[in-house]
Amino acid sequence: MPETRRGVLYGIAAYSMWGLFPLYWPLLKPSTALEILAHRIAWSLVAVVAILAVRRHWSWFRALLRTPRKLGLLVLAAAIITVNWGLYIYAVNSGNVVEGALGYFINPLVSVLFGVFLLKERLRRWQWVAVGLGTVAVVILAFDYGRPPWIALVLAASFGTYGLVKKTAGVGAAESMTVETLVLLLPALGYLVYLEQQGTSTFGNVGAGHALLLAGAGVVTAVPLLCFTASAIRIPLTTIGLLQYIAPLLQFLCGVFVMREVMPPSRWLGFCVIWLALSIFTWDSLRAAARSRRTVAKSVPAREPGSVESVETVETVTGDGQEPRTARTSGLSSGSTSACSRAAASERS
Repeated sequence: MPETRRGVLYGIAAYSMWGLFPLYWPLLKPSTALEILAHRIAWSLVAVVAILAVRRHWSWFRALLRTPRKLGLLVLAAAIITVNWGLYIYAVNSGNVVEGALGYFINPLVSVLFGVFLLKERLRRWQWVAVGLGTVAVVILAFDYGRPPWIALVLAASFGTYGLVKKTAGVGAAESMTVETLVLLLPALGYLVYLEQQGTSTFGNVGAGHALLLAGAGVVTAVPLLCFTASAIRIPLTTIGLLQYIAPLLQFLCGVFVMREVMPPSRWLGFCVIWLALSIFTWDSLRAAARSRRTVAKSVPAREPGSVESVETVETVTGDGQEPRTARTSGLSSGSTSACSRAAASERS
């Protein structure tokens, strides 16, 4: 099977698993969102350490300890992804799956705004149109809900910030996740011990199947990450940018057709405006990428026989809080804004 096709399949698998998360978290009831979050942190550490053990890859840890700046960024990333994970679990288990999906739909537009206000980037005309339509959609949905869609906005802002921090840190996926979950391990274990002492812990008290599902939270966090990693090294960023919408689309479908959440006409209107904004945003990104490739092709002289083609690498960030990955591309990257907007680990929550 060609590497590109294999990469696309890995990408579809990763984003599909993130998109089906709304079907998993309700299985963990009667555990509360905080208890599920604590177990997810603890068991995710077990999963990524097992991955690193299989790869026999430990040399990075000592080098990381010698770079306090990177270590500090990962500590900050750990705090941000905790908010993202916890809020998404709460959204799913409180019957707000559609609003959670909205957060990941608007995440690329939020990342664009981060690029403007934090990185002083300049947007193209059609990017401004997309951001404007996204703002209109949020206003429509605020009227529909009778309140600002705060779950969606916090999910989008936290994941966008997480992507920005992770891009700056520039640490590999499994390595980064190991540090983040290690930082969060003591608070997570402390909370689980507290629940046990209070007699309110559900782990081991609701049956063996429930305990296995709680432990499985680590596996369902790590497996999509591995698939995304395998995808990102095989396909260009433009392809990843298209695949990223699989996750929120599946989340939306789960909310509407599985959880049977109410969708009045005004809510459909808000989502249609969001989808229009994303269509414009994606079309403009693809057009800009094609123009960049043509510019590079014209500026690079023909290769001499036996010469080696240079390959530019750029980072991409996915959802469910997922970590930066180096991907091959034959053109220019569309800037740090575009890199941060590649949604998904993980971090899709």
